[in-house]
Amino acid sequence: MIARIWRGWTRREDADAYVHYMEEVAAPDSLGTPGNRGFSVLHRPDGDREEFLTVSLWDSLDSIRAFAGDEIDKAVFYPEDDRYLVDRELNVSHYEYVFTGRGPAPAA
Repeated sequence: MIARIWRGWTRREDADAYVHYMEEVAAPDSLGTPGNRGFSVLHRPDGDREEFLTVSLWDSLDSIRAFAGDEIDKAVFYPEDDRYLVDRELNVSHYEYVFTGRGPAPAA
């Protein structure tokens, strides 16, 4: 499995709206592509901005290619991204997904 990771930044006041936009547009697009195993969005304050990190999981480079096109290292953007993003990475990073750890079972 392959993790595809991208970062972008919004103004602090646009963070909630951008989360909603990602839920409505980016997540369904990614999740609707065969070979996608998951789509996550994380965010945190970063000065006067909000940093966003997306992590999508894929079966293979071919499934990423079906989503992103032949230039799989290029980020995929959506029509309203310019409205929200004040900065963005133009490229993504791909990592081999090795394992998911689990903590101890909760006490009964």
